[in-house]
Amino acid sequence: MAEDSDRLKLSQLRALVAVAEHRNFSLAALELGLSQSTISHAIASLEEELGVVLLVRGRRGAALTHTGEQVIQEARQVLNLLKVIRKKANHDKRFESGQVRVASTRSIATHILPSVIAQFRSKFPTMSVVIIECDRYAEIEQALRQGQAEVGFTTLPTTPEFEGWELLRDEFVALLPPAPRQEAPLTWEQLAEYPMIVNLRSPLHNQTVNDHLSQFGQTLRVDYEVREDSTILSMVKQGLGATVIAQLAAEPIPAEIQVKSLPVPLERVIGIVTLADALLPRAVFGFLDTVKHGWQPPLFKH
Repeated sequence: MAEDSDRLKLSQLRALVAVAEHRNFSLAALELGLSQSTISHAIASLEEELGVVLLVRGRRGAALTHTGEQVIQEARQVLNLLKVIRKKANHDKRFESGQVRVASTRSIATHILPSVIAQFRSKFPTMSVVIIECDRYAEIEQALRQGQAEVGFTTLPTTPEFEGWELLRDEFVALLPPAPRQEAPLTWEQLAEYPMIVNLRSPLHNQTVNDHLSQFGQTLRVDYEVREDSTILSMVKQGLGATVIAQLAAEPIPAEIQVKSLPVPLERVIGIVTLADALLPRAVFGFLDTVKHGWQPPLFKH
């Protein structure tokens, strides 16, 4: 047999609270968008269910009885709990559908995003991720500024208009033509012997390498200029020259190619960023949380 409390209705509690706050049935009806007779019926049926009088009408309006004062406190708690329940439900509902737009370079889209997206979709299976591939990091930042993407993977540090955190450090390595394996470290003199192959679509990359080498009085003789990292790898594999490239951009590297650290190591810092003052959709926060707490950087050997 159901308990008496099972027959209580939220509409009765809302009516009681509204009348108590306004001390007037007409104003309570106006607030709830109901007729005055509906409010009166709700109060009367609530009093009948509880077996007590909760409100009395007088010249100064409706007033709570002593029992009504006790009940109204619990009624407000029940309605507040209902708001909390709805808020939590709506919070999760927003994650049930939506889209996250991510701007990145090809190397990041290849080696970082697949595992991130897999983890994100396992948590939010109806969410989608759109990848916007860019040739240059400046294009990634521009995509964020123009609202074409909410999240960007780029090199750090960036300007103050962006905020984010470091994901990994990517070493610049020398890729040399196939040869018997040598354990000895690479020297600047040995590197200078090779014709160099560079990617014209990576000017920032090339400038970073040149600036680093110039600190040690080194310059590289550029013999070939191409537009794809895959072309560079094929040319190095055929013995046409060497290159200095960020390892993430070069992977997967053919086994025949020698991979050497520079005589003085150089690395780039890759991070995930958003516009500092952007109003981001909740789905984006779910994506960022997945990256921050669930993603592990790839391990490359050389």
